[in-house]
Amino acid sequence: MKNISRRNFVKNTALTAGAGLAMVNTTEAKASKELFVHHVYFYLKNANNEADTAKLIEGLNALTKVPTIRFVHIGTPASTNRSVIEKGYAVSWLCFFDNLEEEEIYQKHPIHLKFVEEYSHLWDHVIVYDAIGPRREKQK
Repeated sequence: MKNISRRNFVKNTALTAGAGLAMVNTTEAKASKELFVHHVYFYLKNANNEADTAKLIEGLNALTKVPTIRFVHIGTPASTNRSVIEKGYAVSWLCFFDNLEEEEIYQKHPIHLKFVEEYSHLWDHVIVYDAIGPRREKQK
């Protein structure tokens, strides 16, 4: 074993600890600037069925209890009319997560699994758009 002075030991320990903290702080800073967006469009088996739409919205409201969700929006098609607007879906589910890992926790969460089990009979299919990018504050 190499003989090391107390001064060098303390210096090396401080440098190692500092490097570790810098790595943790960089990771935390990156994670806090990252945003994961999960947008799901539900197309019901019984399109335009108000009872089925209400039932699905009931299930989505229960799904908001998953703790990793930071912000959520449940919506139905707006009355806008332009050629680029898709209006064939019944309900839109939009939620934001701090990062991909938080969204993966949501996917496996018992509340989410229960939602799929109890409400999937209502939809014909879903389309999911996932996106990741930096957090940005709106410019004033």
